[in-house]
Amino acid sequence: MTTAVTDALPRDLALRRAFSVYPTGVVALAAHVDDRAVGMAVNSFTSISLEPALVAISAARTSKTWPLLREVPELGMSVLAAHHEPLSRSLSAREGDRFGGHDWQRTEGGAVLISDAALWLTCRLHSTFDGGDHEIALYEIADITLFDDVEPLVFHQSRYRSIAGSASA
Repeated sequence: MTTAVTDALPRDLALRRAFSVYPTGVVALAAHVDDRAVGMAVNSFTSISLEPALVAISAARTSKTWPLLREVPELGMSVLAAHHEPLSRSLSAREGDRFGGHDWQRTEGGAVLISDAALWLTCRLHSTFDGGDHEIALYEIADITLFDDVEPLVFHQSRYRSIAGSASA
């Protein structure tokens, strides 16, 4: 008989550990708000539909950044590259300079896209749904720029990794 490692953990910690087994990419959500770049990192990103072109993200209801980004007319989604671990950590911080000197560009509509990312999506909010302690948002894709030669950053078991191996412990 196998005993699960998570049996001794409180339910929320067991769920976090269980969910961490599924590797995800890391996506920067960003826009220009009140004359400054505002952004956050998420790993809850997935493709939804080809027609119309939709992706979904989820954001914690406790986030102070999400309410700002939810209201923008155009949002940039950048799939971060393997070398963007420091940027991902900055975008996940509650305070300080979230972009930490990393280069980005602004679209005419106010979306912020991270330089050297694996993918840029410029999106417009389609709809939102209750997701428990998160809000689920569907975004319609307005523009796509793919960088085939850029290896994406991966988050797995609460660590950043590259597809070829571990980026850091």
